Order: sequence, then C-alpha cells, then structure tokens
Amino acid sequence: MLSKIKYGIVGVSGRLGSEVKNVFSENGNELVFSYSLEGEWKIDTPGVLIDCSLPDVLYKTISYVKEFNSPLVIATTGLSKDQLQLLKELSKTIAVVQSYNYSVGVQVLLKLVKLAKEKLPDWDIEIEETHHRFKKDKPSGTAKMIQNLFEGREINTSSLRLGNVPGDHAIHFGGLGEVLSIKHHAISRRTFAEGIIKAAEFALQQKPGFYSFTDVI
Repeated sequence: MLSKIKYGIVGVSGRLGSEVKNVFSENGNELVFSYSLEGEWKIDTPGVLIDCSLPDVLYKTISYVKEFNSPLVIATTGLSKDQLQLLKELSKTIAVVQSYNYSVGVQVLLKLVKLAKEKLPDWDIEIEETHHRFKKDKPSGTAKMIQNLFEGREINTSSLRLGNVPGDHAIHFGGLGEVLSIKHHAISRRTFAEGIIKAAEFALQQKPGFYSFTDVI
C-alpha cells in the first residue's frame, strides 16, 4: 500500500461516497476536498479525485480534475457514450480509472461468464440484477458490463428495484436439460469502497491513460 493519500470525493454525501470516505479514513488517508449538493469544501489539493456522483455532475468533476491535475477514479453509473468519450479525451493528460463496479468478486464473475459463454455457445442466456429503490439507471452498469461480454448479442435483462439492496447480479445459462447460474451478492457497499482504494492507489502510479478495474486487479 502507498503512503497516506490526500484525496477528494465528488458526491461525498451519497451512499457510496459516504462509504468511500469511511473506508479511506480507516486506512489512514486524508480527505482534503469534497463536493456535494451541500456545496464545496477544500483544505488542500487532492492527489486523486474520486467521483461517486451522478452523470449530470460529470462536467463539474472534469473541471476539478483539470484544476487539480489529479488522477480520477470514477464510479458513476448511467454515463452516456458522449460522456465516456469525454473521459477518454481527459485520459490523454491524466490517468482515469472508470468502472461501473469496483467489486473484486464481480471481476471473478466476469471471467466465469466469459468461460461459460465459450463453452455454452448455443444455450439461452438471461441476466438478472437487483438494486435499492433509489438507483436511477436501469439496467445497472454492471449488467451492461456483462452484456458487453457477448459482443452485440442481445441478452434479455431483468431489473428489480427493491429496498436497500447494494447490488445482486446473476447470469443464467439454460440448456434443454440443465441450467447454470453464476451469481454475485454484494453484502454492503464497503466492498465497492475497498475496490476504489485499490483503484486510487493504482491511478497514482500510472501514466495518462484510460483504465478499467480489470486493469487494476
């Protein structure tokens, strides 16, 4: 692990932003900048900026990255293609880590789905995802990551919004005589915050470029 990180959070008052703040503090890192609906707070220039906000805030985040000249770790879901392109342009001058899910377990799930796709090319496939009632985008960013593994093949996705579920994902492969299900259940948002720490440490050591959490792991 690197020495103490001076970091900033965009979306600090949100569910994930609050968890990131808590986990980073537990690991001896120092919050020196934050931005939320309540306003901006700063005591120093952050060495890395973390965005846990909404797509509409991305333009504000990019302006902060340029002002601070700091690497960016972005966990915002629901980004448009144009917004992703803006991040790729930004990555020409600074390291940007972008992912819709910072769980190590989901990285393993993606590898298992790739294997199943190769071995079961003619099977039926369905994706199922469940999140808390406040999540705005549907399907989830993680479900889209899974869909992208099938390279253009249309995969039906069922999205449920229930209670305070941090994030459940399942991919079902069905043959005529059996069904294989690969599942991931997030117990708390802490798992995402721990992954974001890994991504922040990674970003601080990288040259400018556009990276995924797969690169980090």
